[in-house]
Amino acid sequence: MLRTTPTIALVFLLVCSPPSPALETGDPAALGFSVERLSRVDRLIEESIAADKIKGSVALIARDGKIVYHRAFGLADAESGTSMTPDTIFRIASMTKAVTTVAAMMLYEQGRFQLNDPVSKFLPEFADMRVITEVTEEGRIAGTAAASMPIRIVDLLAHTSGISYPFIESPLQQRYVDAGIIDGLTASRMRLADQMSLLSQQPLLFEPGSSFAYGLNIDVAGYLVEVVSGQTLDEFFLEHITGPLGMHDTCFYLPPEKADRLATLYAHVDGEGLVVSNGRESRIKMDDPDYPIRGARSYFSGGAGLVSTSRDYARFMQMLLNDGQLDGVRILSRKSVELMASPRADGDGDGVLDIGVGFGVLPDLGVIGELGTPGTYQWGGAFNTTYFIDPAERLIALFMSQLRPQDTDVAERFRTAVYQALE
Repeated sequence: MLRTTPTIALVFLLVCSPPSPALETGDPAALGFSVERLSRVDRLIEESIAADKIKGSVALIARDGKIVYHRAFGLADAESGTSMTPDTIFRIASMTKAVTTVAAMMLYEQGRFQLNDPVSKFLPEFADMRVITEVTEEGRIAGTAAASMPIRIVDLLAHTSGISYPFIESPLQQRYVDAGIIDGLTASRMRLADQMSLLSQQPLLFEPGSSFAYGLNIDVAGYLVEVVSGQTLDEFFLEHITGPLGMHDTCFYLPPEKADRLATLYAHVDGEGLVVSNGRESRIKMDDPDYPIRGARSYFSGGAGLVSTSRDYARFMQMLLNDGQLDGVRILSRKSVELMASPRADGDGDGVLDIGVGFGVLPDLGVIGELGTPGTYQWGGAFNTTYFIDPAERLIALFMSQLRPQDTDVAERFRTAVYQALE
């Protein structure tokens, strides 16, 4: 077992005001990087574009709070010839999870709940959950029983609740699809409360707290933030996180004046190479081709819903690396960040990636088998974005492209290129 404010008047979507100053630019050599070796990042990305693995990307590396590398490559939209720029906006999908986790930790610090509290204390629909006990050879659920333990808030944040995703193969997958449960990216009129009502009626993969399964946990945590704070999740983010941190291009749904800055989403199709996957190419499976530009703008997915820029997300990462504060603004306490980066579960079953509270944590280097540092915390998004924060090296690094499914190794090779450039 693993156990051991007031609402402000806001525009309905996160509207962006003039940008805050970015992280200061620093001298790579003075900050411990080989300038010659750092150029291998250029070569990696340029070769990937030439090989039609991606259309374009933005990469950012910072050490000691200073940017040593921030470059844009290729095209944000090949059809129009629009170039990628440092200000290009990306769908960041599961990189949203860390932001929602920070929101939950802020309420935890305020004493609004304890992490070991049952979720049902605040979301009563999650009381009396059932657990799958029998599955047929075809993978169908054949039996359930009452859960012996409640889902705790920490189980949501560490993905140990037994909740899954509709896009992940499991005994729950067809049940979720039949019930109308979505992955979280939608332009429909659905609200978080609607999704939670559907989700709470489904059984769990296992007893809460006993194992790990990636799922809609952080969407539930986002709904918890709404219920406890009395604000919608977009309002809470703007007032308490993205606003104070100057993340003015980070929102759930883009205002019309920013739509042309959104990078086009691509996918590899046999015989055709990279093709558009933003609704103009119906063969590519998407949750909702209108997201995040059109539609009702009413579902705020804490697990996957944000769009952002490299500069914005780097500010969020630097806040975490700075033990919860940036530019004199404290978001979290040092001890909360420490807890978030502490392993709680084995996230991949082979010890290569542990799960903390909000992201993955790298264990011993001998287990990883790649360049890195034990204690580095990281995550990525389904549309080919990834980040890592290395406290020991005082380093943050971020790679953003738009590709689904992620069927290239560019992001993984980016990590190698970053670490090999350190002196």
